[in-house]
Amino acid sequence: MTPASRTPVDGALPAGLQQPLDTFVAHLRDERGYSPHTVRAYHGDVADLLAFCAMKGVIDPAGMTLAQLRGWLALQSAHGRARSTIARRAASARAFTAWCLRRGLSSADPGDRLTSPQAGRTLPTVLDAAEAAALMDHAAVAADDGSAVAVRDRAVVELLYATGIRVSELCAIDLADLDHERRTARVRGKGDKERTVPYGIPASVALDDWLVVRASLPNRPAGAALFVGVRGRRIDPRTVRSAVHRLTTEAGVRDIAPHGLRHTAATHVLEGGADLRTVQELLGHATLSTTQRYTHVSVERLRATFALAHPRAATTSMEPSD
Repeated sequence: MTPASRTPVDGALPAGLQQPLDTFVAHLRDERGYSPHTVRAYHGDVADLLAFCAMKGVIDPAGMTLAQLRGWLALQSAHGRARSTIARRAASARAFTAWCLRRGLSSADPGDRLTSPQAGRTLPTVLDAAEAAALMDHAAVAADDGSAVAVRDRAVVELLYATGIRVSELCAIDLADLDHERRTARVRGKGDKERTVPYGIPASVALDDWLVVRASLPNRPAGAALFVGVRGRRIDPRTVRSAVHRLTTEAGVRDIAPHGLRHTAATHVLEGGADLRTVQELLGHATLSTTQRYTHVSVERLRATFALAHPRAATTSMEPSD
């Protein structure tokens, strides 16, 4: 097994590398408040880097060089890693070496000049307005039978689409996080950052219906979670993903994941006239550049509409003139 394709188990590294790795991971988890998924990604990337450096004779962070970091990334490329993966691993390496410098574990930051390939930008898959309406209508019809799962799943998709929140944020919402009068929900995002997001009347109606059903569940939920499973425990992301996939398939629209509803919400809000800063706040993005990707979705949709509707679409350019 090659260094690029394995993550060393704890204890496989020299103590001078293992201890900084463990402390760095604890820093991400306890001080930065990163999600378990993000912490695992950083851990795997940095552990792989340190295993590569250890094979080059490095025994502590002070011995790491830019040439070694570049060699590690080159090995990723040689083994066919995607550009997005290499870009992420380079970012992990830079975060680790910068942290080592701040902690006094090294006298220089070799990752400061480490570059990586630009990750390919793919447009997120979104539903158009008609598809989104069809999905919500289907979820409402399915909930008419009064089954707890159907009523809950309708509220789930309505809230995801209404707010653009992440699936992890939805699963973490407690009953006390809802303000029914103002129709807002308090969510905790990446880095444990808290924000308040509004939702509309359809989501409010779906939530009210779910709360009535939730209160009458045989396995009455003992906790404070808004969304629970059939056993009364807090719902998990896998259950939400399964529900979204099932409902989109039954509704006959494009099959998307919960994150696709987040993309859809952002795109529709932008197309409705909202500015990027507002959408940034709604989605909980740390930087505006992350939000700007949704403008590409709107432009592509505009081009598609133009091509279908404009009588001179085949000969008229949409590029701005000087």
